[in-house]
Amino acid sequence: MTHNHLNFKKISFALIFLTLFYSCSNTDNMGFFKNLFGKDEKPSTPISKPLNLEKTAEMLDEDLYWKIIDASLKNSTNQNEQEQFLISEISKLAPKQMVGFRLRTDKLLYDTYTSEMWCASYLMNGGSSDDGFEYFRNWVISRGKEVFYNAKRNPDTLISQKDFAEEDIYEFELFWYVALEAFEKNTGKELYDYIDEDNFKTKEGNYPQFEFNWQ
Repeated sequence: MTHNHLNFKKISFALIFLTLFYSCSNTDNMGFFKNLFGKDEKPSTPISKPLNLEKTAEMLDEDLYWKIIDASLKNSTNQNEQEQFLISEISKLAPKQMVGFRLRTDKLLYDTYTSEMWCASYLMNGGSSDDGFEYFRNWVISRGKEVFYNAKRNPDTLISQKDFAEEDIYEFELFWYVALEAFEKNTGKELYDYIDEDNFKTKEGNYPQFEFNWQ
């Protein structure tokens, strides 16, 4: 092999090395490696599927509703813990079911909008405004299925829950909003926008009229 031929090979290797070095140091030239090795070093980004959100007037299955609330009672020692547990569990539901959770709550509130229940709220809290009565009934629901249905039949049974006040008040305003929090967390949308108001009737604004039968 001649001396000139050896020099030519050395020059060729040097040019190849410089080409590789330049390609590695310049991101615009990374295509060189893609073509050479047949793959891209960067992982592909998964394409998220768009959420199929539609208005609904369908309430969540009642058994599932009470199962979630009963679990929240077993896994909490105060309202703040219960609220966070509920948001976490509701977040596992499909968006339509999250709306359904809120609708089921509204239906139970509707069913306990009575003079007798308002009397219980007044006596237990030392007074009861319109909003206070809403928050009182949310508290009753949050205590579970058995407590709720016993109180619906006879509000006097709520004496069994006298040890479960928060700061001596029997209210749970934030219970009303747990589904809204979960829905926004999962979808970035407002739950109210997906309630079929035309077909859901048992809600605030449609409460029955009654006269107080107590003083």
